[in-house]
Amino acid sequence: MHTLEMYKLDGRVALVTGGGHGIGRHLSIGLAEAGADVVVVGRKLAPLQEVAECIEAMGRSAWVMQADMSDLGAIDTLLATLAERVPRLDILVNNAAMMWVAPTLEYPMGGWDKVFNLNVRGLFYLSQQAAIRMKAQGGGSIINISSISAWRSATDAVEPVVAYNASKGAVVSLTQDMAVKLAADNIRVNGIAPGAFLTDMMNHLTEDEAVLDAFESMIPQRRSGREDDIKGVVVFLAGPASAFVTGQTLVVDGGWLCT
Repeated sequence: MHTLEMYKLDGRVALVTGGGHGIGRHLSIGLAEAGADVVVVGRKLAPLQEVAECIEAMGRSAWVMQADMSDLGAIDTLLATLAERVPRLDILVNNAAMMWVAPTLEYPMGGWDKVFNLNVRGLFYLSQQAAIRMKAQGGGSIINISSISAWRSATDAVEPVVAYNASKGAVVSLTQDMAVKLAADNIRVNGIAPGAFLTDMMNHLTEDEAVLDAFESMIPQRRSGREDDIKGVVVFLAGPASAFVTGQTLVVDGGWLCT
């Protein structure tokens, strides 16, 4: 296969959770630009429709589906709709996630459960059910979005999000274990661990240029991630270019984790 052909996703269908905004939007657009048709999933309709319109303008098919990925019943409904409306499922990108902010010694278990129900429990259940369909089709690719917070610790003054960090560590472990368990079914499971990207979660920094400059000075490349920094990575992991790669989580952070 010619090298450039390895990055084409023509004829494949991808599903991206949390696909209407932030990194999820970048991932959805990137997969479509590589030739995939995309199922864009999230809770809020308007941003999902905007992403779908962008995808359709490229000549690709897009499906908009609203669902709360922390609700197993909602996932079942999503899967039923998917089976009715979408011809196949080749790529699953588990991007939907949340934070709950509180000091560690005051962290409420209700907040902990909300974070894990979305970031880990819902991710696993959707992956499990998608893998059943992929196995019947002959294989597929599952890509879990983790974070450098899976390995990087910080004080409560800097990051009072202990459940989020723990959940992202769980995603890395789950990615590795599911990769081994599903390899015989020709299903690859990999992850992406982004560092700082200029999304809504960074609004507290982008509102003050001096604060943002000070923050980005900690990153070896002296900048935050942008759309193009993540699109190529998901396309690589989704298609033939990474056919012999599974169980890996690729860090995309401008070198921050190395410091």
